[in-house]
Amino acid sequence: MTGRPLRGINHVGVTVPDIEAATTFLIEGLGARVIYESFSPDQPPQGNPDLDRELNLAPGTQLVATRMIQVGTGPDIELFQLKADDQRPAARPSDFGLQHLAFYADDMDEAIRRFETAGGTMLSRPKPFLFPMEQGEGNLFCYGQTPWRMMIELITVGSPMAYEHETPLRRWHAHS
Repeated sequence: MTGRPLRGINHVGVTVPDIEAATTFLIEGLGARVIYESFSPDQPPQGNPDLDRELNLAPGTQLVATRMIQVGTGPDIELFQLKADDQRPAARPSDFGLQHLAFYADDMDEAIRRFETAGGTMLSRPKPFLFPMEQGEGNLFCYGQTPWRMMIELITVGSPMAYEHETPLRRWHAHS
């Protein structure tokens, strides 16, 4: 046993209204690949009162499909299609909880083009990082929404960030 029991983020779970449409968007818009399907939409939906309690799901929630997706070399994305009576759209970034997923782009213009062509909506265009500790030549970010209104950030880092002069710790990026 080491003094650091956690290595990092393994995956992020995302509930989507239609797993096939979401998978198509992630493949076409972000270059994702399907690793495997845990529960196929061809199977009859399943529910479990114990899981409803353990996962804080709405009572009577039905599992329709589950699929593990990979985008580049970061953590995986586990897609869930769940059916419940009181489902709501994704929360706004000002609400509590997971705010957005950020993806590293080697070519920001091409990433935006693919995102929009696949059905995503860009909310901003690339601009320099706002916070002084993240700024550097070519360090850019922008935000968009998936067709199911989940927030996505695209980032690129063209030079060292200012924080790198303050600590030996480093954020993950594609060159890590």
